[in-house]
Parts: sequence; C-alpha cells; structure tokens
Amino acid sequence: MASQAIDRQPTGVAELLSGMVAKEGSASHPYPISPALDGDPAVRNLADIAHFICLLHGRYPGVIDHAAARVVHPTARNFIYRAAPGFAAERSYLTRLVVAAGPLPSTLGQSQSEAAVSNQSHALATLAQSERNGTAIGAAIALVLDWRPIRRVLDVAAQRFGIQVPPLDLPGVSETLAIAAETAETPAIERALGFGAQQLLVQHRGLWDLLESRESARRNA
Repeated sequence: MASQAIDRQPTGVAELLSGMVAKEGSASHPYPISPALDGDPAVRNLADIAHFICLLHGRYPGVIDHAAARVVHPTARNFIYRAAPGFAAERSYLTRLVVAAGPLPSTLGQSQSEAAVSNQSHALATLAQSERNGTAIGAAIALVLDWRPIRRVLDVAAQRFGIQVPPLDLPGVSETLAIAAETAETPAIERALGFGAQQLLVQHRGLWDLLESRESARRNA
C-alpha cells in the first residue's frame, strides 16, 4: 500500500508521511498513553523511558548528524542545518532527564534490553548514512515528525522529576512536510524517502514495544 502511494506522484509524499507517522509512529503506540505512566508506578516507568530514549537518541552523532553528510538537495540541507542544533538541545534535555531520573529501574533481562537498543542505534546510524538518494533525509524528517509525541512523554517525565521543560526548537510539522514534498523530485527519491521514514518509525515502535515489555516484567516480578 505504501509503495503504491509513493509511486503516484512526488507531491503525494507529504500526505504519505503524515499518514505514516500517525499510523506507524509513536503517537499510535498504546504504551505512551497507558495507565502505567500515571500514579506512583509511573516514576520507575518514566525513568525507564528516559534512559532508553537517551540510549537510542542521546548520543552524538545521531540520525540528523549522519544525514547531514549524505543530503545533497539544497532545501533538504537547509532543513538539516535548521534541525541539527535543535536536536542537539534535545540530547542535552535527555541527559538532564536521565540524571534527574536516577538509576535505571531494575528489570529482568536488563543486558538483553540494552543490547537490543544498541542494535537499534546501529540500524538508525546505517539508515541515516545510506547512499541511496532520499533515504537519509527521509529518516531525518521522520525523526523530527515523530519526536513530538516522544517529547510529550519526556515532558511528563520532566515534570515528575522536577526538571524545567525547555522549548522545542525543531522545524514545524507543516514546514517539515513541505521540505519532504520539495525534496522528492523523482519517484525514485520519493520511494527512498518513504523507506527511510518508515524504517525509522519501525525502530521507534520497537523501542516502545521493549519499554512496554519491561514495564510488564517489573509489574509481574
């Protein structure tokens, strides 16, 4: 279905990405809005979320930094240069959250969880360094779009841990989708852009699955 949508026309990529992020991204996963993030147990669960999102996106270079070396389209490069300092600020925010959250909650299968996220981080780095024209910018665009629902959970954690919530300084949704439409100059680039975006969202969904399973393991221990 996605590939058929990508084949229609380059200008359809904005609609494609918007729908993809809504249906396959963090906003549609049940864990970020589950009761597990309310009440007393939420402290451990929010700490777990902060630690693991930091493991995935808190290191430099990240997806956007890797993509900067691959993106050649002038408009896309401007987008990367705009997004890079904003995401650097998000990494700093993640670090402050992890410090405030304290030690990682003890959970069965800890080493396996950390190995899984390390593999995800490697997969994202490989994706963002792809030589296929469109893949890297697709991953960077999806990160900017999907970061908003992730940020909402991080902000809840910040409030629980007494951290001031900083302003989000990333390109807006409309601006980001417009960049995608302008960058996708050919059907081949559009397909690559859609692929890069979809693969990043797969990793985010996988992380939420992992976090949800960790919460279940702690609750049932």
